[in-house]
Amino acid sequence: MAPKKQDDGSTKKRKRIPASGSNAEASHESPSKAPKLSASKKPFKALKTRKPDAVPKDKTKKAPLTGRERRLHAKELAEARKKKRKRHFTLEQELAHLWEKMRRHEIAKEDRAKLVTEALQKMKGKIPEIAGSHISSRVLQTCVKHCSQAERDAVFEELRPHFLSLSYNAYSVHLVKKMLDNASKKQLAGFISTLRGHVAPLLRHMVGSVVVEHAYELSNAAQKQELLSELYSTELQLFKDLVSLKESRLLDVISKLGLQKGSVIRHMTSVIQPILEKGIVDHSIIQRVLLEYFSVADQSSVTDIIRQLSSPLLVRMIGTKDGAKIGILCAKYGNAKERKKIIKGLKGHIAKTAYHQYGCLVLVCIFSVVDDTNLVTKVIIRELQPTLRELILDKNGRRPILQLLHPNCSRYFSPDELASLSSSIPSLSQKDQSETSTQTEALKVSLNDEKSKEDTEMAVDEPSKDDTPKDDSYVAESGKKDPFVRRQELLIKSGLAESLLDICIENVGELIRSNFGREVLYEVATGGSGGVLHPTLDDKITSLHEAVASLSAMPKSDDSEEDHVLENFHSSRTIRKLVLDCPKFASTLWEKAIKGKSELWAQGHSCKVISAFLESTDSKLQRLVKKELQPLIDSGVLKNQRPRKLSTK
Repeated sequence: MAPKKQDDGSTKKRKRIPASGSNAEASHESPSKAPKLSASKKPFKALKTRKPDAVPKDKTKKAPLTGRERRLHAKELAEARKKKRKRHFTLEQELAHLWEKMRRHEIAKEDRAKLVTEALQKMKGKIPEIAGSHISSRVLQTCVKHCSQAERDAVFEELRPHFLSLSYNAYSVHLVKKMLDNASKKQLAGFISTLRGHVAPLLRHMVGSVVVEHAYELSNAAQKQELLSELYSTELQLFKDLVSLKESRLLDVISKLGLQKGSVIRHMTSVIQPILEKGIVDHSIIQRVLLEYFSVADQSSVTDIIRQLSSPLLVRMIGTKDGAKIGILCAKYGNAKERKKIIKGLKGHIAKTAYHQYGCLVLVCIFSVVDDTNLVTKVIIRELQPTLRELILDKNGRRPILQLLHPNCSRYFSPDELASLSSSIPSLSQKDQSETSTQTEALKVSLNDEKSKEDTEMAVDEPSKDDTPKDDSYVAESGKKDPFVRRQELLIKSGLAESLLDICIENVGELIRSNFGREVLYEVATGGSGGVLHPTLDDKITSLHEAVASLSAMPKSDDSEEDHVLENFHSSRTIRKLVLDCPKFASTLWEKAIKGKSELWAQGHSCKVISAFLESTDSKLQRLVKKELQPLIDSGVLKNQRPRKLSTK
């Protein structure tokens, strides 16, 4: 062990000797360390000797630059880098100067035409190369807008082979859209033919999908069918002109060509899934494909798509006709969790949706099918209440309110809108029917055990009638809760009906004279369909009747700017309907406004109101008005339109 310790001591001494730098022999024993030390010292000494000479030279060369000079110098360097990087940088600078002149509003047409021609001459032969530039793309758009047709055709021909590559660029896509806006029918058909085989890849691209959508909107029915058919099946993508206009629906295409339904569903799933994953749902062509997919897909595929769409994505879709249909189907066939996501996704957009032509139908459907009335009240009704007066006076905004007061009424919804509200998904509807039939069979078995045969047959007949939904009540039956109970909770429990009555009483003159507001006032004054507002709000409904009667009792004045309510076109017809449908209102109106003045109001629009008292089927009302109105009938001033005499009972 002793020798080892001696060796350790000797090695330590060797390490310390070169560090001190006093022994020359130690430097020979460790040659690798000695040159490093000497090499590191030499440049250090050289720097020390050169440093004093370098400083005075810099001071004599330049003075410090000002801020403006530094900015100009940086700009020159940036332009020099751009010249190296961009091939047509100088041309783009020239075009930018021309663009600043040609885009001014006050410039004369002749001067602008000269500038456009000059710019196009400079770009000739280089348009596809510079179209992807931020500046050049804007210049080209202005030139295409203001140039002559011959110049526009020349630009189109130069860009034709490059349309597909330009459609993927964030700047040149605007030029492609501008070219399509100004294209002739022949040029548009040629562009759509270039898209063949590339529709699905373009739709998966955030920028490219904009071009396909723009072409879809500009195309005719045959061209739209050509773009859509490519997304249905591989066969339709490869072979042109297999589908005619008669087979516009996918089911008709499958039956005519004998396509395998399974392969069509697989192909469409492979197209749709990447698009939905990227959230590209704003375009009408994608929405149309989704609707066709719903018509052929099986239950698992449809429920998977509904699960993906039951999110804030749906808000971006419901602005179009097909998008609103998809929103309605998601609300109808989604489970409770998915419906909750849809409603929460609408939060903050409720008022805007209610005013929209198609978006309001989604709210109508939610009011008709969602059983969680607390959630609907908290998210939707609370957001509608602050703007209730404006909603009542709006053509579309009043529809969700009217749906609660009188569901699926053909007076307030067009046949096309009612068809959208009653639309269904075949695969999920069959599931519903099978579940209904199973429940019916179970009911039969239980009733056979408990009741006699006759009672059983009567009890089974009742659910069998409900199995076939009618057009007016199909949407309301989609939820598990009784439709009448749902309406009561959304109107009365939420406080919406009370707010409606307060607004109608305060603004009775404005609402009854308006084209749209009068319909809401009429439904509120009659208590809603099925008497949904009775008996809870009877006192306020009576106050509304008195407010209308008081307005009608005001004297007729020629100096007033507004027509009297009994002579106004809209209000006179509303009051007439109220007299016919609400005997309580008719009695109040007669006592407060008409009694003793019937001869005054027996001409003009107001005569319709007086005639309504004669046409009423309420015997008590007829006895009330007979004494005063019979002389007017006998003298021919008033005509009784109903072919019957006044009842004396």
